[in-house]
Amino acid sequence: IVGVARGQGRLLARRLSRDQRVIGVDSEDWERRPAGAPFYKLDVRTRAFEDVMRKEQPDAVVHLGFVRHFRGSETARFDVNVRGTRKLLDHCRTYGVKKLVVMSTSYVYGALPENPSFMAEDQPLLAGRNYPEIRDLVEVDALTTSFMWQYPDIRTSILRPVPTLGYYSDNSIVNYLRQKRVVVMMGFNPMLQFMHEEDQVEATALALERGLRGVYNVTGPGEVPLRVAIHETGGRALPLPEPVARPLIRRLFSLGLVRIPPGAIDYIKYPCTIAGERFVRETGFRPLFGLKESFRSLKR
Repeated sequence: IVGVARGQGRLLARRLSRDQRVIGVDSEDWERRPAGAPFYKLDVRTRAFEDVMRKEQPDAVVHLGFVRHFRGSETARFDVNVRGTRKLLDHCRTYGVKKLVVMSTSYVYGALPENPSFMAEDQPLLAGRNYPEIRDLVEVDALTTSFMWQYPDIRTSILRPVPTLGYYSDNSIVNYLRQKRVVVMMGFNPMLQFMHEEDQVEATALALERGLRGVYNVTGPGEVPLRVAIHETGGRALPLPEPVARPLIRRLFSLGLVRIPPGAIDYIKYPCTIAGERFVRETGFRPLFGLKESFRSLKR
């Protein structure tokens, strides 16, 4: 598991270590790691990571090691996510990995006014059009999809889950919903989808165990209007007209006072909802946590 020290990585390691030998890789310390689980503290872009792949010869790799926050520079984030993924894919091919799961996101489709209600996996990835801050995740998704077709002997699956909520989750929507006064666009109240972090872990484990090959949307128990999500997580909606909100968020983001980039505003204006039937059909996946339980995990 690459990215094992972050919340999702730790949860997945705990889930898989019941009946698998789990090897962890991360640039941060892996707290509370299972007894006997090998761990390598390093960067996937370094020669040391290739040495680990050569030594351990893993049968399967799960790639969770992405920078998803916006606290550092955009250049550094792009290098970690894109160049790091390219290195990892090369090593998977060289050292005989049989299964590969790469965690993308439903955000790669983009939030656009012309989006259909529920987008299937063949929908074009247009997030970079209005949300340049996540063009690295779009490129990672496209890079891995190309790898999947080039090397059919490796069972590669790209998962595009809806936003994840939970104690360990650290992503844009969590940071947004955890604010006391939550900015919303006046006149807009899009439908949003969520899933609990434990359900995402189970979906990842199923993709690995079934040896899926392809691109899969992964959805939770349903969708709710944005303002309902804000209320259920204990916040208060603060409606602002877009001509006021956009420059305000841009200024606050540049000063480091908010963690949501201005490009994310479209995701609280327009829908970015996806269809997950294909993943359910091939794995039998059913979320264990309802929306209320997921919201409760963030409630103040």
